[in-house]
Amino acid sequence: MVAIALACATSSCGVTRGSDDPHNRRLQMMIPNSPGGGYDLTGRAAAKALEDNDLTGRFEITNVLGASGTVAMQRLANSEGADDLVMTMGLGVVGAVYTNRSDARVSDMTPIARLVEEQEGLLVPADSPFKTVDDLVEAWEADPGSVTIGGGSSPGGPDHLFPFQLAQEVGIEPRDVTYVPYDGGGPLTTALLGEKIDVGTSGLGEFEGQIEDGSLRVLAVSGEERLDGVDAPTLTESGIDLVFTNWRGVLAPPDISQEQVDYLVDLFTEMHDTDEWREALALNGWTDNFATGEEFTTFLEEQDRRVEDTLKELGLA
Repeated sequence: MVAIALACATSSCGVTRGSDDPHNRRLQMMIPNSPGGGYDLTGRAAAKALEDNDLTGRFEITNVLGASGTVAMQRLANSEGADDLVMTMGLGVVGAVYTNRSDARVSDMTPIARLVEEQEGLLVPADSPFKTVDDLVEAWEADPGSVTIGGGSSPGGPDHLFPFQLAQEVGIEPRDVTYVPYDGGGPLTTALLGEKIDVGTSGLGEFEGQIEDGSLRVLAVSGEERLDGVDAPTLTESGIDLVFTNWRGVLAPPDISQEQVDYLVDLFTEMHDTDEWREALALNGWTDNFATGEEFTTFLEEQDRRVEDTLKELGLA
């Protein structure tokens, strides 16, 4: 019996070891959309980098679908104090909790780390009369309802929020914006090429082929700096004081201990420094925008306020 006990003390014996061996802790990760989506790709890449570098034990990954991430957020809120759970999330989830009238707000959860960001682009068909952002704004100001904008997000998502915040910035009443939602980049591409809409707003990764062959043009990108490989200015270069990025990060449940917060922050900081994570960034075309602690907390608060203000303007929050 003593020999068996000693053997189990030095090996897992099929049982998860506790906090005395943090590198073998098993954790759960919730992903608030279906396999293959942005949150899924980000979460699984992070989990793989952690596992491949023996930074933690096996991650149990669960895709929790429903209401654009709101169902997963409610489940995270209900897991108050759980010290083995994290969830990937991002701007779309921040918006979804408002449009779905959920009580599970980002501000009630525990911020761990911001991981990546993606810029939005303003896309038009090759023969569009809009050659620059100035052309678009001029037509928009003259008759806001005459410009139809499409995006790959439902209300509250980044493709939806971006054109409304852009409208606010250039002095157009957000309620006057004509926005058509599409189910992802494929249908949005078809709508643009078929000239069913005038402008598309989206991350540009799914449109590389059409941008390269010239069937779609990019009027501007929404980040602080130009995108490599995209011949288009930023909005700020075009005289519009707006920086807008879609981003993804990691939250933990409410009311976990400070010891657990520190453990998770350190864990994802170590993950960020791995070769496997750098390879995932390059493979997926993600921009590294890592932040933890007060920087990420302040960022979340700012994002939450800005999203709420925009959606209230539209009567959606």
